[in-house]
Amino acid sequence: STTYEVNVPKITEPDDKKMDDTTSSSDGEVSVSLADLGPQPLNIMKARQLLSWYTISQNANVSSVVKSAVLPLWVRCDMSDPVGTSWLGAETVCTGDKVTGVKLYSVTCKDSAVDRGSFPTLDELKQEHKKRHHSSSMVIKGSAKYTLFGSTVVENTVIESQNYVTVDFTWSHVESILEMPPLSSTATLNIKVTGGDMRSPMFEMYRELEFLQTLADGLRTGETEWMEPVETNSAVNLTKAYLEELQTTAKTLQDQAAKTSEPSIFNSLMERGDLDFVEQLWVRMRKSVTSYQDVGDCLKLVIEALRYGDIKPWIHRDSSSSLSKLILQSYHQQIDHVSLSGLTPVHMLLEMGLDKMRKDYINYLIGNLFSSIFSDIYSFYLSTEVDLQEQVARVRKLHHLLEVIVTCSTFLGLPYDRLFSLTQSCLQYYKTHPYDEDHEFKLQITPALISHFYQETHPVVWGVEVSSGHGSREVKTSLQFSDRPLFDHVIFETGDLFVNIIETVNGDDREPAYFTTMVCCSLVSFA
Repeated sequence: STTYEVNVPKITEPDDKKMDDTTSSSDGEVSVSLADLGPQPLNIMKARQLLSWYTISQNANVSSVVKSAVLPLWVRCDMSDPVGTSWLGAETVCTGDKVTGVKLYSVTCKDSAVDRGSFPTLDELKQEHKKRHHSSSMVIKGSAKYTLFGSTVVENTVIESQNYVTVDFTWSHVESILEMPPLSSTATLNIKVTGGDMRSPMFEMYRELEFLQTLADGLRTGETEWMEPVETNSAVNLTKAYLEELQTTAKTLQDQAAKTSEPSIFNSLMERGDLDFVEQLWVRMRKSVTSYQDVGDCLKLVIEALRYGDIKPWIHRDSSSSLSKLILQSYHQQIDHVSLSGLTPVHMLLEMGLDKMRKDYINYLIGNLFSSIFSDIYSFYLSTEVDLQEQVARVRKLHHLLEVIVTCSTFLGLPYDRLFSLTQSCLQYYKTHPYDEDHEFKLQITPALISHFYQETHPVVWGVEVSSGHGSREVKTSLQFSDRPLFDHVIFETGDLFVNIIETVNGDDREPAYFTTMVCCSLVSFA
């Protein structure tokens, strides 16, 4: 569609000399020019004039220029008229290739109010629709949006969260304004989750993924920005202690296989009890290495211990890292020479981390009964046939997927069948799309599953729509209530807006203030 906007006109001084684009204050600071304010809305008369020209241009009875329908036109208005018009719009109505009419839209908005008595009623909305459309048959639909998880309030300050879960409801047979969505509604969850939220059970895994990405970036650019170490002991000392532990205790292969991970190291959500030698070495190194030298020295200690037969570590059968291959060779007392120069140690460490984290994620999915999801989907994420950078990208996708699943599991308590469907759709999405932390995943659910969430709070948006007619000649009149203005080109006198947002975020029992927006449509037919 086309949006018509007018730039701020240039200002002239009384002597007709044009002012500079920027002006300076007395203290020498440069002030912002009026032109920098950007496009400005029009008054209602100018906006109507533009829509009149648009309508005339589309009427073949008046204009001979029209060949085919053009894009819709939307004009921003300044709300200076009595009803507070914020937008006027127009779009063509076609029968086949012929333009047979135009739909004209007006969007009006009122400032926020708490008093329900000041809101339009459902009957008033119906009457508004009948003024423009003399139809005996009308369809009424309701919609609402609730926030189930998102922003928080700390000391009367709203902290916007990058993570949120909202739910959209739609239903028929609306009986009253701002009614609660019935349990027969269609409900769709909108889930946007990004990594790094300390409230997430996945936070420790996110930190591990960050280190993995640091290594990958180092290989790609040749420069590595090492993270602050978590361990107080040096990487070399931790590695020596680990090797000495294996030597002095003389563990059998079965004992090592049964060894569980340390609770202090692993988050309980993703904790695995079958970490092999390489994975446990990765855990120690990723929390302590701070330089290329550290990585090289640690791997040199391990390779020498393997070469001299000091250790006989156990590893997973499907391990694919370079170090795992050296361990397999050590079983036969024959190890290839490895030059630990340049970026080779970082390359080897990255392989170790990829092996472990892939197993962590897939282990969680299979452990939570998602093993029946097609194996070819899992094989995409487990593949080592692609280069390391692509492997890291796929591990990031797995992490993002699990952030979404865990949020819906731990916070919303969704049942298995819904989590299964969400997991399947996320896996399929990321098989064909690039990593996108801002992507909003959607999931249809039964309202009863989340009724205890939304029935105790207020909607952030609530709407009702009256419609009549069919196809291209269908016309609608809608009313929407929102806790925030829907337009940014007009400034409202929102003295209580901040308080209102806090009440909505906190689920306060008091009635929130709502902005009221009405959209009306008129159909103009060309004879």
